[in-house]
Amino acid sequence: MSNPAVFVPHFHWDREWYEPFQVFRHRLVTALDTVLETAEADPDFRFTVDGQMAAVEDYLEMRPENRDRVAALVAEGRLAVGPWLILLDEFLCSGETIVRNLQMGWAAAERLGGAMPIGYLPDMFGHVAQMPQILARAGVEHAALWRGVPGAVDGHAFRWRAPDGSEVRTEFLFDGYDNGLDVLLVPDRIRSALAEYAEMTAQRWGGDPVLAMSGTDHNAPDPQLAAWLRKASGEERPITVATLDEYIRGHVRDEVTAVVTGELRSHARGNILPGVLSVRLGLKQRMAAAERTIDHAERMNALWSRRDDSSFLELAWHKIIESTAHDSVVGSGTDETCDQVAARLAEAAQTARAVRDTALAEPAARVPSDAYLVANPLPSARTALVEVDVVAPPKGTTLIATSADGSTHPVQLVSEAPTVLSDERMDASQLERVLRRIHRRELFGLLIDHYELTPNSLVFHLAEVPTGGPFDLLILRGEVAAAAADYPGEWQVRTLAEARATALVPVHVPASGLAGFRVAASDEPAAQATRAPARAAVTPAADALSNGLIEVVVADDGTLDVTGADGTVLHGVGRLVDGGDRGDSYNYAPPGRDVLVSQPAQVTVELVENGPLRARLRVTRVYEWPATLSCDRDRRSDDTIATPVEMLVEVRAGEPFVRVSTAFLNRSADHRLRFHVPLPKPVDTSASAGQFAVTERGLTAEGGWGEYPLPTFPASSFVSAGPATVLLDHSSEYELVDDGSALAITLLRAIGSISVNIHPLRDEPAASEIPAPGAQDLGMRIENRFAVLPSAAGWQGANAVALAEEFRNDVLVARGTAPAEGQLPPDSSGVRVDGKDVLVSSIRRVHDDDRGEGTEVRLAAMSDTPSTVRVTGRFTEATTVDLLGRHLSGTPVDDGLELALGPWEIRTVVVR
Repeated sequence: MSNPAVFVPHFHWDREWYEPFQVFRHRLVTALDTVLETAEADPDFRFTVDGQMAAVEDYLEMRPENRDRVAALVAEGRLAVGPWLILLDEFLCSGETIVRNLQMGWAAAERLGGAMPIGYLPDMFGHVAQMPQILARAGVEHAALWRGVPGAVDGHAFRWRAPDGSEVRTEFLFDGYDNGLDVLLVPDRIRSALAEYAEMTAQRWGGDPVLAMSGTDHNAPDPQLAAWLRKASGEERPITVATLDEYIRGHVRDEVTAVVTGELRSHARGNILPGVLSVRLGLKQRMAAAERTIDHAERMNALWSRRDDSSFLELAWHKIIESTAHDSVVGSGTDETCDQVAARLAEAAQTARAVRDTALAEPAARVPSDAYLVANPLPSARTALVEVDVVAPPKGTTLIATSADGSTHPVQLVSEAPTVLSDERMDASQLERVLRRIHRRELFGLLIDHYELTPNSLVFHLAEVPTGGPFDLLILRGEVAAAAADYPGEWQVRTLAEARATALVPVHVPASGLAGFRVAASDEPAAQATRAPARAAVTPAADALSNGLIEVVVADDGTLDVTGADGTVLHGVGRLVDGGDRGDSYNYAPPGRDVLVSQPAQVTVELVENGPLRARLRVTRVYEWPATLSCDRDRRSDDTIATPVEMLVEVRAGEPFVRVSTAFLNRSADHRLRFHVPLPKPVDTSASAGQFAVTERGLTAEGGWGEYPLPTFPASSFVSAGPATVLLDHSSEYELVDDGSALAITLLRAIGSISVNIHPLRDEPAASEIPAPGAQDLGMRIENRFAVLPSAAGWQGANAVALAEEFRNDVLVARGTAPAEGQLPPDSSGVRVDGKDVLVSSIRRVHDDDRGEGTEVRLAAMSDTPSTVRVTGRFTEATTVDLLGRHLSGTPVDDGLELALGPWEIRTVVVR
């Protein structure tokens, strides 16, 4: 007998893409209506809802009356839902976001009767290295996917192994998630077409049934499908209709011997469309900002607030996860679709910010209003620089910051604000109009400290924290009315603000902790902080900055020579290379006759801040970039646009890296701009951090399908090559260029179409050729920020995991709201985590019906060697849970919790 066949009816549902969400949802409702009607009419029918609960949620929001019908089919095992909330792009969000996606999808599926226990990942543009561990630690033993699998896999399944050794059996959808459709083209010929397909692919199936995925994008299967298949089934080749879960867990028997370890980014069996890493920069930056804001909000809410804002946090997470969809954050949709993704991410960040600020307001209420509260979101103590608004010091005095324990710190004056906010002359009859500007005590965003009312003169003195006693607006109105009657004619009305300044203050903050400080004028030089580590002052010059750990010198061409603490020198850092791009949102493509612009026409250097805590240089380079491509898109235009690119170079006391930010107004179309970090000698490998792992890659990518294997790769928190490590603000694209002699990071890729029909580096269109003018970013200010860390010891020796967290996560600052001039509360510490190369991806409030409220801490060992981690804080017991929060083991805690983590292990504990 020939191999039996199992048909899996399904659809793949891009929630938004070449149409916006609501347009696709209208189609979704029609499609799922058809699925329900078909399933209820034919007991043999099964359906798999694409592995994502978003489609079910979106449907039931429009058809709430059908919830019981859906639940009944789930309970019968004829409708497979979950386990994901949405089918995400795995490289353009954090590892924590992937976990929350699985958690929220699983929970939503459970409410309908149960999740499909298959890590279904049918259309992602490659897969992260730690996905097998994420699935395994949620109790999921199987995965199914298409893109990214290396050419060495010659069967229909393999064992996919994460860096920590975790494995999931993975069904390889080698012909895509629609391989069964061609068999169904002519219903009366299904039997013969299936025989031809089975014979053609026989070497892949072994003794297992042929899997025929019977579905495509945005369409329900024909209601007659099960009847067609019953007719086509026979003794020689029986046909079964099943869910994907039923096929994988009920029909597969062959032993799987092939093993693939790590990420899946091969082009050998399908396009992975790597250009999505760099198109529509703004979406990548908004995703990073939203993830960072909700992470901080969860930590502040769990550690410092009595209010449980879980419902708001869940809303924010839902919006973030919706936006990770593989046609959303990637930017491969129309302009209106991408605008909606950006708005959704902004709304998520706004929701999280409200929770964060409300949580901080509770401890801020114990800090005097002439002082500040600083909160550290990281579980390790740090000395951070914070910018605050303070009263300007009188001439001849300096500013010092005082902590709760009486230690003092140096303060750097950054700028001073003007004191005259308005100086007006008006007739006495108009004075009442001036008083309408006052709202209780507020005027021009400040508070009235006191006022001076003399004949024909009214002067307001404003302050952020009034010290002039009570203020009564009704009394002022009466006094002004009387004075106007007594002294008619012209009046002078002046509004004077208290002299203010922006100060830069070093503040030592405990792990996950709080610290308060006050800045005041002093006649004596500021004493050094008693608790802070020694911090060499920054010494600036006209074209150089140094702090004893890092030195930066600006070369004549505007690039940087950067010297690390161990003497490692990187020459030419920041060389900008701009070239044409005739590709689309999915794939970069150079014009046939490209013109690369790397030399500026003009260079200026300006010292804008001169230390000693922070110093900054502004390097402005003017480039002549071609305006666009020619009509045939095969060369760059002769017309050029003079484009100044500002590069702000910053060195802070105590930091072993140089901070760099670039900004320019983009007025050119169809081009790619990259920031080069030349290396002292060529290298053949790079490593980048993201999604609970640091992944090593070579100079090439595996090809073999219809897509040129361009070796551009993703990086989330840092990328390292040889002695150069670059700390990143958001998910970015990089490549080792010039035969491994330089690291290139993409700053902008400007294109004008979702897909192009004829692409020089891709055989088939990735979508329809739909214009996307917004992806050109014309008229937009393009900003990027990162840090360059030289070290001969590489990323591990340079402590890049911890430094990247410090670079990405600023401390949080709030003004106190208690009465002024009171005593500062003592510093407070939260959860502390000690361990080398350990990432803490989440600290949040959780609730268990049996064990009550606790604080969940998720850690990941970012190293290939075992490590010991110590967790301390205000808790007496600890429970280890899986990634779905299910209890695994518990233990009492006397003096902290010690954890032995294996290489690359993800561990989640709940402390109480």
